[in-house]
Amino acid sequence: MTSAAKFYSSLPSRNSLTAGERIDAFVYYLTVLAEAPSATTKDVLACFTECDLALPSYVPQYLSRGLKGKPPTFVKVGTGGYRLERHTKERLAASIGAEMVTLDVPVDLQKLADDLPTGAQKAFLTEALACFGVHAYRATIMMTWLLTLDHLFELILSGHQDAFNAVLAGNNDKRVKITCVAKRDDFGEIPEGKFIEFCRQAGIISNDVRKILDQKLGTRNSAAHPSDIAFSRAKVVDFVEDLFANVILKYPVP
Repeated sequence: MTSAAKFYSSLPSRNSLTAGERIDAFVYYLTVLAEAPSATTKDVLACFTECDLALPSYVPQYLSRGLKGKPPTFVKVGTGGYRLERHTKERLAASIGAEMVTLDVPVDLQKLADDLPTGAQKAFLTEALACFGVHAYRATIMMTWLLTLDHLFELILSGHQDAFNAVLAGNNDKRVKITCVAKRDDFGEIPEGKFIEFCRQAGIISNDVRKILDQKLGTRNSAAHPSDIAFSRAKVVDFVEDLFANVILKYPVP
């Protein structure tokens, strides 16, 4: 995948951008991230082509009009080049978010956020992937695990509360101090390993998924404490994709 395509794939709101907003983003990519002295119409159109996007017919006019806004969007450089006006560049940097740090995120992981509806979970996963982009792999593991647990909490409270509480009421493990859950905070009273087992006993997840969660819990525990354990890129990708495919997508919240 080309660098322009990697950049575009990293934009959380790319599916809702107008053609003009895409032009702005590509000028940002070319002049800030790719460090080109300026962006020309040809350069911008090449970005559209690399990203398999329909080519706008009005790129020259859009760039030219951007010089006259109040405030302007662009400043002219030489005879045919453009750069973002300073305040526009700062605004784009804030709205685009972590594009500079997510360029190292595989496309398969970037697409995971697209499968979630707009909301807290989507924002949380986007931030976890930003951690991956700067090779903060332990943080990615921790955040993805927390997202998975939160998904299961919501799943139980929205449709499996009676089944879960029935299992919880029959528990004999003295580490578990509660006999029913009524809100998210209640799950914090249950050790994570026991929580996974309770989910299986209640029929909320299958035994195969229980095995996956137990394995991932071991990885999460290793990541949660200072140690000499190294987490490879491939291992973290597998961690995120496995939990996403086999828990978050497999068991949608009603």
